Amino acid sequence: MYFRGSTWTLCLEKIVIIPTYNEKENIANIIDAVFSLKQHFHILVIDDGSPDGTADLVRTLQGRFPGELFLEERKGKLGLGTAYIHGFKWSLQKGYRFIFEMDADFSHNPADLQRLYAACKDGGADMAIGSRYVKGGGTVNWPWDRIFLSKGGSLYTRLITWMPVRDTTAGFVCYRHEVLETINLDQIRFLGYAFQIEMKFATWKLGFRIKEVPIIFEDRKFGASKMHKGIVKEGILGVLKLRWYSLFKDYRNRLKKNAGTTAFPSIPRDEVLAKTK
Repeated sequence: MYFRGSTWTLCLEKIVIIPTYNEKENIANIIDAVFSLKQHFHILVIDDGSPDGTADLVRTLQGRFPGELFLEERKGKLGLGTAYIHGFKWSLQKGYRFIFEMDADFSHNPADLQRLYAACKDGGADMAIGSRYVKGGGTVNWPWDRIFLSKGGSLYTRLITWMPVRDTTAGFVCYRHEVLETINLDQIRFLGYAFQIEMKFATWKLGFRIKEVPIIFEDRKFGASKMHKGIVKEGILGVLKLRWYSLFKDYRNRLKKNAGTTAFPSIPRDEVLAKTK
């Protein structure tokens, strides 16, 4: 329970958002793995109309985990960024205090959820990032070209934006609710590779504390990777746009929810429709 205004309200503490598209081979196992931690995590699956029946399988599992496993279905592939924003808004409306991003394919180890939580709950972080590129982190079973692309993308992003984050494209994240309540989520414009960068950039620009927690990232064993050239292009161009617009003095005002109108132009939404990874 926590006190809000003049009333006591049930505190829903931790929820893990998992976006899916054709993850039938992984989704039941990842759900079981999270709940087997017995750390009171809830799960919200955002499914973008998977033709392989991913959503049907989640619905079946809801009977095993009533009040803990939730499903939001969308029609068609609308992009990774919009899936997470949908999940952020849903989770904030329900009153969750710590909101997580995680992939469905076990590239993120569910056991690390508690370490990200501890970094925010007890370690003073407002955003905790599961990082491949800090001491103790790394990758397993990744081809050299993916390693080069990922490390090169993070280095490129740091050089352009000056953001003090080593794993800028990481998709394993814990947010305190205050961060997502402050960011004007309707102004987050990128959908794919650049979405993760933009969320970290917005968090940093608004003065929140970011901590990177080392993780080992393992390539998926089942299903197909969602990475494609359009996502990479979006990342390259998106970083340049973020840097350009951040030069305007009203940038922070545009990022803040309920900040009112400014003379700063909105970033046009990229046309690339992203996929989950």
